Amino acid sequence: MAFVAALTLSSCFHKREDVRQPVTDTLAMQQVDSIAKQQLDTLTKQQLDSVTFARAHHYTNNYNFVVSADSLVLTIQLPEEAVSDLPTDSVAVMKAERLVVADILILPNDTIDSVWVQLAGELGLFGWVHESEMLKRVEPDDPISQFISFFSDEHFLILFVIFVIVFFSYAMFKLNRRQAYIVHLNDIATFYPTLLTLVVAIAATLYSSIQMFAPDSWREFYFHPSLNPFSQSLLIALFLISVWAMLIVAIAAIDETLRHLAMGDAVLYLVGLVGVCAFNYVVFTISTMYYIGYLLLIAYILFALWRYLRHTRSNYVCGNCGRQIKSTGRCPHCGAINE
Repeated sequence: MAFVAALTLSSCFHKREDVRQPVTDTLAMQQVDSIAKQQLDTLTKQQLDSVTFARAHHYTNNYNFVVSADSLVLTIQLPEEAVSDLPTDSVAVMKAERLVVADILILPNDTIDSVWVQLAGELGLFGWVHESEMLKRVEPDDPISQFISFFSDEHFLILFVIFVIVFFSYAMFKLNRRQAYIVHLNDIATFYPTLLTLVVAIAATLYSSIQMFAPDSWREFYFHPSLNPFSQSLLIALFLISVWAMLIVAIAAIDETLRHLAMGDAVLYLVGLVGVCAFNYVVFTISTMYYIGYLLLIAYILFALWRYLRHTRSNYVCGNCGRQIKSTGRCPHCGAINE
């Protein structure tokens, strides 16, 4: 596990400038500010407007989109003609077609949306559309952004919540009837499954916290995604670290489960573990939006640790088979008596 963690971290390299003499005195700081101001002064008004727009809207010219709705209607004529109610022609761009931002126009007298975006299609097609209409029907041409868009869709979330409730209830009912191993209740002697449930709960809480307190940071991450946590803001970095930790701990939990249980029992245990993790994601994502999730997370962490330390941790090793056991007496694995 240490090797996997080291390999993961070593692959995330952030290039730094070689600054041998850091700026410490006031005169040097003034020189740096002067250089930055000179660079801004060299930009044209159009370039400055483009930089300002990119900071506020997180995309600018030459940004790539893909149509996610059934179609996107573009106006061929200039936006001024559409705003003036002059006759205009339109063309529909179909789902999965790629588009690139060719130009951006601001019309303050447009009562619907002052921002117009000109998009260029794959076959040399050009057309204009309101930004608000465009953003509802396109998504960034990046697999991470598309995954975020799919996972954030309201219809998907509703179906996911219903599925989690049904799946969790059925899994817990079946496992209880068979008196099978279940995380937190009748757990195996390893901390990784418990740790996985805690990481999922923390990641879900972080996700909702970003949505509430730093929506602009999440929007920036959506338009310019990266799996490297060291290139993101603090909250996004913490969330990405929790996602990487989730993957690493999940691999360790599967390996430990297969080592402690026979194949049939291991499959049942992992099914229950998936149900608990999915349930945690739904509960902590929703409850954090109402600020209850933070207290609930503290209570859940204490409960999970208490259950593991009190009822799951193995303090003894069987003298015959070498397997971990919770107490002295008959070994549940080989049947030997341990005094």
